Amino acid sequence: MFHFKDKIAVVTGGAQGIGQCICEKFREAGATVCVIDLLENDCFVGDLADKAVLEAFAGRVIADHGHVDYLINNAPPKMCGIESGSYEDFEYALRVGVTAPFYLAKLFVPYFAEGASIVNISSSRDRMSQPQTESYTAAKGGISALTHALAVSLAGKVRVNSISPGWIDTAYTVYRGPDASQQPAGRVGIPPDIANTVLYLCSDLAGFITGENICIDGGMTRQMIYHGDWGWKLEEK
Repeated sequence: MFHFKDKIAVVTGGAQGIGQCICEKFREAGATVCVIDLLENDCFVGDLADKAVLEAFAGRVIADHGHVDYLINNAPPKMCGIESGSYEDFEYALRVGVTAPFYLAKLFVPYFAEGASIVNISSSRDRMSQPQTESYTAAKGGISALTHALAVSLAGKVRVNSISPGWIDTAYTVYRGPDASQQPAGRVGIPPDIANTVLYLCSDLAGFITGENICIDGGMTRQMIYHGDWGWKLEEK
């Protein structure tokens, strides 16, 4: 479906999980993929929270390829909560989850090719929460807002969109029973559910889409549940 021959795709956090699947899909479509991750990979190992690392990585990409077609900000921020998370924990999460995507976009602005696209991986937690997830949730809310800000600032040069995944099982576990049936789609998500949409947003098929967030969560955030619905009971603390 997608043809990205001679295209350069940059993927953060591409060594495992959703990021790895995104990289595989791009390669299958003919693109050259440049990865930065804390984990070992065949491109660049480094901490996205470090400004010097971001500059070195961007410099390597441009030196090797001369331009960028697609920037996929996928690397997940640290998750901690109000009870146990420190100032440093929260700041680190924002540097990885919001500052790094901003700075990489800034570094690549002079080198984005015609028809370039940025896709930010947010989360359905940008609109809903579990307890003790403040750092991750704040970072995901930040990157969702950063998406439409960049789309306006880069209008006419780069399309910028984001995806908010819900429950995505990176081990490809097949869930039965309530874990599956609680979701309107009837199953838990898998990495290709996200990766295929990333490639779509980067393709010419999505040429009229920018500044948008697509929530891919099996319908979970659209389903209202009240005490007593389908046997669900709220237990008082």
